[in-house]
Amino acid sequence: MITKKIAFDEDKYIQLQVNEIKKRIKNFDKVYIEFGGHLLRDYHANRVLIDYKKDTKVKILEKIKKDVGIIYCIYSKHLENGRDYNSNLEFRKLVLEEIEKLHKKFEKIDIVITRYKNENSGKVLEKEMKKKNIKVYFSKTIKDYPNDLDEILGQKGFIEQPYIQTNKKINVVIGAVANSGKMGICLAQIFLDSKNKINSGYFKSETFPVFNLPLNHPINLAYEAATADIGDKNIIDPYHKKAYGITAINYNRDIENFKILKKIINKIISKKNKMHEYKSPTDMGINTVKSSIINEEKIKEAARKEIIKRHKKYIEKKEKREVIERMEKILKKIIP
Repeated sequence: MITKKIAFDEDKYIQLQVNEIKKRIKNFDKVYIEFGGHLLRDYHANRVLIDYKKDTKVKILEKIKKDVGIIYCIYSKHLENGRDYNSNLEFRKLVLEEIEKLHKKFEKIDIVITRYKNENSGKVLEKEMKKKNIKVYFSKTIKDYPNDLDEILGQKGFIEQPYIQTNKKINVVIGAVANSGKMGICLAQIFLDSKNKINSGYFKSETFPVFNLPLNHPINLAYEAATADIGDKNIIDPYHKKAYGITAINYNRDIENFKILKKIINKIISKKNKMHEYKSPTDMGINTVKSSIINEEKIKEAARKEIIKRHKKYIEKKEKREVIERMEKILKKIIP
């Protein structure tokens, strides 16, 4: 039975993303691709884009499965606190469930516990994973990351981070939830690869924000609403504007991290590495969402509903005042 597409062409999107990934990986010995949002169950994208299925990202990877390894990042504080994150499952149970599903789908999976401070929960997880032959790495906090570039590239920075032993060309880096430290792990791996004479690259497979839609488009505002509790903010990419004279939308953490990436590229990576061509954070991403939209008005409507729903949820959860104020500003942009 063929399901009629209402607003978004999932098949087209999958193929466009796969084509772009294949095009980029040709330039490197190995790549680290950061997948934002949930890999196995992207309910936000499903609600906003309507025909985007919760497992669309998995379908993308299934097209290139034999070359794919997974690096699964967990922020140590989330693991220690048993953070309940948009799920009825206790955080640790959610993590174990996801790891089990990923292990069944992909041949190679490694776990990284980020910003680790010797919490017991990390060691407990390591013991459990040992039984499944899954390696757990512990990544420590780097002082003044991401602001102090000299510290990051110095003797107590990336050089002291664990070197994840990957054996796949395509290493997909995902997080248990948002703010799990994915990009920091990618940057550290590229730094350490360069020390081992490996020509590795980094880019992102993006869903939100959509770089070639307006800053205040409901799709982009819905993303900002979804991450209001961790302080993510959509902004115009200043690097892209300067390099190309084109307005592109990105978000604060990517723009902050771009400074680090450029310094790493310029300082330690071979001049032949294609990452030298990145002129902006937007250049680092692959995002074909706009090209796959069939009915923009229906998606705008779904995005507005999502923003209203998020606002109510934050109030019910009794979030901090600054989160509610952030949401109220977003609401004013969709409700005249």
